[in-house]
Amino acid sequence: MALHMAVEVVRDSETSLTAQIQSFIKREISEGILHPGTRLPSSRRLAHDLDVSRSVVVEAYGQLVAEGYLEATQGAGTRVVTHIDAAPPVVPTLLDEGGHVPAVRWDLRTGGRNLPAFPRREWLGCYQRVLQSAAPADHDYPPLAGEPGLRAELARYLGRVRGVRATADQVMVVAGFAQALGLLCAVLRQDGTGALGIEDPGHPGQRQFVQESGVRPVPVPVDEEGIDVEALAGTGVSAVLVTPAHQFPTGAVLSARRREALVRWARDTGGLIIEDDYDGGLWYERGPRPLALQRLAPDHVVYAGTASKSLAPGLRLGWLAAPPDLLAQLLRTRARHDLGTESLTQLAFAELLRSGLFDRHLRRLNAHCRDRRDTLEEAVRRYLPGARVIGRAAGLHAYVGLPRGTDEAALVAAALRRSVVVRGGAAYHVRPRWDAPALVVGHAHLPRSGVAEAVRAIGEARRLR
Repeated sequence: MALHMAVEVVRDSETSLTAQIQSFIKREISEGILHPGTRLPSSRRLAHDLDVSRSVVVEAYGQLVAEGYLEATQGAGTRVVTHIDAAPPVVPTLLDEGGHVPAVRWDLRTGGRNLPAFPRREWLGCYQRVLQSAAPADHDYPPLAGEPGLRAELARYLGRVRGVRATADQVMVVAGFAQALGLLCAVLRQDGTGALGIEDPGHPGQRQFVQESGVRPVPVPVDEEGIDVEALAGTGVSAVLVTPAHQFPTGAVLSARRREALVRWARDTGGLIIEDDYDGGLWYERGPRPLALQRLAPDHVVYAGTASKSLAPGLRLGWLAAPPDLLAQLLRTRARHDLGTESLTQLAFAELLRSGLFDRHLRRLNAHCRDRRDTLEEAVRRYLPGARVIGRAAGLHAYVGLPRGTDEAALVAAALRRSVVVRGGAAYHVRPRWDAPALVVGHAHLPRSGVAEAVRAIGEARRLR
């Protein structure tokens, strides 16, 4: 195999060509440009490309092998070694998503890692039926608002399952909630709205996303009834982002009293409510799930949903149900940035909804998550005396309140030393409440035994730190 590699050498330098090649490769490895396991060109090929004697390259490679940067194997060529000695990684106390975290046995963080099994067989069947029946028009650029078939299925599904008041013409398909939020922030800026109320605690990445989209996030406190509407009114903002069905991360459900107050605030001020129903049909607590807030005030609420938690975030598939005037603004804004969401994935998801396979998948997923939640609650009672699982049984994570006086940051660090990575509740607050320590535990991806073992390790870390 004739491989090539860009190497810089200076022929009239006082430094020998061998030393230059050696230093260049060493620097590229140290800076992470040449990755572990990367195969390098043969000494003959590199010498030819650089127009130098082969002995120059052979000597450089040999020295790098001796120093532990490269490894040479008969028949396999020369490669960058797979393990380079480096300074130990610095792990932030609150385990921010941007921080490097070493490999651990139990990863309890929320997000893309915390996913149960994808329904491969059902999805493949739907995708195959779509490909077999697709007309030439289905391979053209998709409609900006989404494939009509999916919009119709979503309107039916959301009305049936979440009580959303919307026709297919009021539904827009987007590439996940991130795109939806970006478009909404752009429209808010266009309308002169420079601030957006956000729940505190809430998703830290979402706060940063809003800010980087040019809108100022304004924190509004959350308690066991959901967002504090009186505090919201006191901020003076005219738009707010809420998770009323299952507050992230506390798991609180917006009470009926607060729902009425929030809708009244929107009507009195002409405000906009963005309802993030991020975990969709994942409700496994006994009893009915609260219906969408949007049904109470469809002219003031944008309902947003996503397949990221119920299927997979890699699909980049989400949807909005918005008032007609706002939807038109969103489409005009989107037209300046992209040409729609990939159509075959939309059509496959429409088939999944139409066939009832999505409902069946959610029933299995809810049974799976309920089982893990029950195991978590039992493990917390057994291994973390004084702690309790807070919030409703829904979604892919749980909020575990710790006894008052617990040093949350120290516990997170001690758990990491026992090969458990978990985030403390303070990481989700704009204004951390040190008097209410907590852990946010992703559990859907773990076996039952894994949930119990991870909590036991946290309990041991708490006792021994």
